[in-house]
Amino acid sequence: MKNRKALGWGEFILGILLIIIGIYTLIKPYGTIRGVTFIYGLAALITGIIDIIFYVKLENRFGVSPVPALVGGIISIIAGLLILFNLGIGTWVIVVLFPIWFIAHCIARLAHLPFIRITSGTGNYYFTLFVNIIGLVLGIMMIFDPVISFFSIGYLIGIYLIFLGIDNIVFALNLLDSL
Repeated sequence: MKNRKALGWGEFILGILLIIIGIYTLIKPYGTIRGVTFIYGLAALITGIIDIIFYVKLENRFGVSPVPALVGGIISIIAGLLILFNLGIGTWVIVVLFPIWFIAHCIARLAHLPFIRITSGTGNYYFTLFVNIIGLVLGIMMIFDPVISFFSIGYLIGIYLIFLGIDNIVFALNLLDSL
């Protein structure tokens, strides 16, 4: 029960961080990447840690767990560490690895859907499904045209991050409420 509470608070903090990043991205979609690089790296690192914790918790509790959550968590942590420890490559990381992180995180969240339906209900299930399908499409678009799409869909990325943050907060509140 204590672990579930910690996971709930982790999801809540991540949700707030994602909303802040989304709002910042909406305000300055063409702003300097270097200034935002640290925040994106921190978000990727926290997201990866939470995905791996989720994987371990499901493995311990049910004996099986979604492997995409583990893979997504590992990729998120690698991307976050690359960004945090070498801010000079921030532009490259954002343009190349940010879409991969988007895709990995969306796949991990889609793997969580059965658990979300059980703990949070059908409404949150469909919201999570919708938000992560949009994230997959944005990630794929950014891979095929990384530079142009990064600047042209800055607003969409900001809106997506806000939705993703709301999704994390709703999931966290459901986790905390069920204690």
